[in-house]
Amino acid sequence: MDINTKNIKSLERKVKIANSNGMHARPATKFAEIANKYSSEIRVKTKNKDVDGKSVIELLTLGAESGTELVIITKGPDAAEALDAMEGLIKSKFEEEFMEIRKGIAVSPGVVIHEAFVFESEGYRIPRHIIRKDEVEGEIHRLEKAIEDSKKEIHDLEINISENISSEIGSIFGTHRMILQDARLKNEIIEKIQKANFTPEFAVSLALRVYIRKFQDIKDSYLAERVSDIFDVERRLLRNLLGEKREELKNLAQEVVLIAHDLTPSQTASLDTEKVKGFATDVGGRTSHTAIVARALGIPAVVGLGTITTDVFGGDTVIVDGNRGLIIVRPDEETLKTYRSKVISIHVFEEKLATELKDQPSTTRDGKHISIYGNIEFPREIGVNMKLGAEGIGLYRTEFLYLGSPRPPTEEEHLEAYTTVVRESKDKPVIIRTLDLGADKFNYSDERKEGNPFLGCRSIRYCFENPTIFKIQLRAILRASVFGNAKILLPLISSVQELRLAKRMIEEVMEELDTERIPFNKDIDIGVMIEVPSSVMIADILAKECDFFSIGTNDLIQYTLAVDRNNERVAYLYCPVHPAILRLLKLAIKAAKENNIPIGICGEMGSEIVYTIPLIGLGITHFSVAPATIIPEIKKIVRSITFEQAKEVAETIYSFDEPEKTIDYLTNIAREILPEVFNVQNP
Repeated sequence: MDINTKNIKSLERKVKIANSNGMHARPATKFAEIANKYSSEIRVKTKNKDVDGKSVIELLTLGAESGTELVIITKGPDAAEALDAMEGLIKSKFEEEFMEIRKGIAVSPGVVIHEAFVFESEGYRIPRHIIRKDEVEGEIHRLEKAIEDSKKEIHDLEINISENISSEIGSIFGTHRMILQDARLKNEIIEKIQKANFTPEFAVSLALRVYIRKFQDIKDSYLAERVSDIFDVERRLLRNLLGEKREELKNLAQEVVLIAHDLTPSQTASLDTEKVKGFATDVGGRTSHTAIVARALGIPAVVGLGTITTDVFGGDTVIVDGNRGLIIVRPDEETLKTYRSKVISIHVFEEKLATELKDQPSTTRDGKHISIYGNIEFPREIGVNMKLGAEGIGLYRTEFLYLGSPRPPTEEEHLEAYTTVVRESKDKPVIIRTLDLGADKFNYSDERKEGNPFLGCRSIRYCFENPTIFKIQLRAILRASVFGNAKILLPLISSVQELRLAKRMIEEVMEELDTERIPFNKDIDIGVMIEVPSSVMIADILAKECDFFSIGTNDLIQYTLAVDRNNERVAYLYCPVHPAILRLLKLAIKAAKENNIPIGICGEMGSEIVYTIPLIGLGITHFSVAPATIIPEIKKIVRSITFEQAKEVAETIYSFDEPEKTIDYLTNIAREILPEVFNVQNP
């Protein structure tokens, strides 16, 4: 202490911590940053401890939770000003309780309010546990071993890549090794373990996240992108620290909102919906298969948020507004009250509409019937679809039979999954899409990398390349067909030759079953999924060789507009009512009508209520939608219009050349029929 301050009287003030998470890392950092702007000595006391208010580490050792009373003591030439500033910071809830609203891409409707669970892509979460004093030495040893193990892994990887690919690429991992050898970083982590009694996992996370944020703030795009190197080092260290103790998503103890950089379709499909009530990710697009699975599971979700994983801490209260694409972090009381009321309103409206319309026909006011089916991923979804009035299953995605299995499913496993749905549907149609592996879905048992998997060996092409896998599935579908009204849907057909080849393979399987005297429906319907521009242009030819069309708008829009549907940077270009898309739809529908085959829509466009009326007007005869809760809303729109009105709407938008004008026009029409939906979307 300066000799001139010895006779200066100290000042003190009692203040209670009011923010919900107490003095964790961010509040402590802010406190120390402001304290260090003053020349006065600043101490902070609780009942049990007295620490230096200018030291982040010492402040963290207080373990001060919400409601803890602190005594702030200042002594020096600017003591009064410092005391006012520190008291103001605490009373402002460390300036972090002011809510933060983030806008992303709405991919699955609904609203949930829960604590955040920050999930790392390696399949574990970062723990935030405190250790005992007598454990510190052993935990530091564990950290040092993890660092050495990580350095050895990186060294081996660097040599392997340099020898087999290129030394330039191998040098990338040299950077990772240098980060791990940084003595300052290691000391920072050890200091957190020694002084704050943090676990090595949490200490690693805290130390590296400081650097991650610094990199993200750099204006030079090349340097900013190097943040991925630090993320990689963090994941490697955590993996070696946690080993078999990783806390997996399936072991959650309470209901949470999941915050992640990204989720694969398989991770999403594996979510325990009893515990994971919503999720938000840094990356992703409106029609990625992760988004599709979220809708099928009924989990509200927002993607494409950029840096949500570094902006949210585990335990933060988070609102996921899957209707408007908003994530609200640390909402204030007024916002919480509004959204809690909104959750109740949504539930009441959905229940009321479902009860009113369940047994009512899906028929326009002038008598035209429009079938409404459900899209499903798993057999367990059949019940809720039938309960809400589905007239069948218009798209049964079968890829998830491969989920979490080291081997392809057997014929009997396929059969059980299909038979369950077909039987429960009774005589209602069940359209089973054959395997659509590849692209952003599973790339089962194939380690070959493709530069552009969306244009590569996926879907029906994968099946042709793997005929054994394809025929096993076909056998199961045909065997299940005797239990109800099953149909086969062939995806990604781009030429008549592909359709004919697929039909020949179906005929071969039929002959095998006949020889084995296994019963099946010999007249099973075979449909084509219209999802690439070439299939639209030859739809008149395809229609003569199949029994029905089903339009897959997700891929059709992606391929037509040259928009990667998983890329949030170009998500704004993905537009279902782009004039080009409307013209393609009209062509496909015309071909189906002229050849007297039904045509439906199973893509996400069909699940958007603003598009229901023009699609009916264009000539769509059935909708296959998800989640199941949308079925009553689609039915309400169908029952509120005449077919002639729908045709007028379709003709009107066909004349528009600006998609924004089309969307505004259609939204206003849908709002008149279902104002409740738009009211809860815009509180």
